[in-house]
Amino acid sequence: MTYNNAFADLFKNTFDLNQLFATQRRNIEALSAANQAVVEGAQAISRRQAEVVRASVEDVLKASKELLTSGTPETNLNKQADYTKTIFENALLNLREITEMATKSGFEAFDVINKRTAESLEEISSATQKATPKKKASA
Repeated sequence: MTYNNAFADLFKNTFDLNQLFATQRRNIEALSAANQAVVEGAQAISRRQAEVVRASVEDVLKASKELLTSGTPETNLNKQADYTKTIFENALLNLREITEMATKSGFEAFDVINKRTAESLEEISSATQKATPKKKASA
């Protein structure tokens, strides 16, 4: 190799920049899709939390009204214990449901990014193999 060909050989086997830009564009699209999944999950969780709060307030108001308007103190004490147990159990069920929703949303976003990462690595590997010069067989 002569001095004149040094720079020509340097750029002879380079990456296909169009392929590199296309890979990065698909990476950004995947991040956007993952972000969309997270946003949709957060919205669903917010809606469910609002429903839970509304139902809890209604239950507490109903229980309070019933306790204040009827019965003896002894029966009200038993009713209060039953209401407290029911409210606690419902709170645990709602917490479990909301936690599952958050977990599902996170996994959906992770799956999008994980799939795209594998594809991106495959694309980069393929581009690297194309850009690597082939060694000539020696005689």
